[in-house]
Amino acid sequence: MITDWDDAYANGDHIADAATYPDLWATQSAQFRKELTNDDRARLDIAYGDAPREKYDLFLPTGTPRGLAVFVHGGYWKAFDKSSWSHLANGAVAKGWAVCMPSYTLAPKARLSEITRQIGAAITHAADQIAGPIHITGHSAGGHLVSRMVSHTSPLSASVLGRIANTVSISGLHDLRPLLKTKMNEVLHLDEDEAAHESAALLKPALPCSITCWVGADERPEFVRQNDLLANIWTGLGASTRSVHAPDKHHFNVIADLAAPDSDLVACLLTPIRAEDA
Repeated sequence: MITDWDDAYANGDHIADAATYPDLWATQSAQFRKELTNDDRARLDIAYGDAPREKYDLFLPTGTPRGLAVFVHGGYWKAFDKSSWSHLANGAVAKGWAVCMPSYTLAPKARLSEITRQIGAAITHAADQIAGPIHITGHSAGGHLVSRMVSHTSPLSASVLGRIANTVSISGLHDLRPLLKTKMNEVLHLDEDEAAHESAALLKPALPCSITCWVGADERPEFVRQNDLLANIWTGLGASTRSVHAPDKHHFNVIADLAAPDSDLVACLLTPIRAEDA
């Protein structure tokens, strides 16, 4: 039985050298942006709305893109922006995909329902720039946001939603109600109604739906539970789902393989689940 919900969702306290990761991500991302900018394959700070943080970066492959991949960052909806994660586009870009990385207004300036709307707007705008199928992924809070995109109350239009061929929620939070018991809710300002409305595990999938719930095997037990929860429920509601526990990965390094073109995680993102494999 969980009695300390703050500890249940505390990642850095349980990861060695946790404080070194933000600087590492920032350095790797800056180098990636520099390389693609020099090659004229980076389109930075594209506005998808009027708010200061309603911008995304678009990274392009060599030649015509095979489609659009989207990565939505985490940080409990209250930290980070797109600039820390650019390097994670490398895997999909190297495989011929354009990659969109949006920022969004952080809590407490925006409620989670507004952030959901913003991510829908970002995907819609990028979808107008890049033809073909759309594959979406996100980490932690971003995992929540991409699963919301393929729920039956998605903010996406039917035409854009119909182009989403695959979703990978990495360490996603799919039932937000436990967060009502945490101190971070002093920033998030969730109430019972919004927590329920924004929880993918309490919603139906928008069918057809191919979604993988991917989590590090060494993550906090609550993240493993949240990961498996959505795959379990949505399987019963007609989605093609799978749950993956990545060996030897914790919450901060579970996303690293998005930068590696030949990794299992990139293959998972770029390959929808076939019905016979679900």
